[in-house]
Amino acid sequence: MNTLINMNPWSMLADLLDTDSRAFRNVQAHAAGRFPPMNVYLDDHAVIIDAELPGRMAKDVTLSLEPQAVILAEKRVNATTDADGKTVEETVTPRWSRRLELPFRVDVEKANAKFTNGILRIELPKQDAPAVRKILISE
Repeated sequence: MNTLINMNPWSMLADLLDTDSRAFRNVQAHAAGRFPPMNVYLDDHAVIIDAELPGRMAKDVTLSLEPQAVILAEKRVNATTDADGKTVEETVTPRWSRRLELPFRVDVEKANAKFTNGILRIELPKQDAPAVRKILISE
């Protein structure tokens, strides 16, 4: 059955505005839980992820790796001060986070990341497949 009207407010706004606008796509992606926008490149040996993080620096972002997932989060430090103006307590809470599941295991020890001009490039080599092991079956 075809839907005549899409009631998603972002889709309705997209019909009214230029959907090719980079600023609009960033707002739409952030609101839909897909921030930051990512491009994922895959070959036989590795996966490369480019995350667009305009206006941010490397110190603002945390990167966590699991054998089959990548988690990006933006840090926000909340500091409280006492009556003398000294910082008493600092807590770090994420403003946003994004988890990207991978269809294969990666070698987290050989992974690297580089932040350049608002683009975070993450290179994750695929983990070598385990060797085939034969197991004797006892009776």
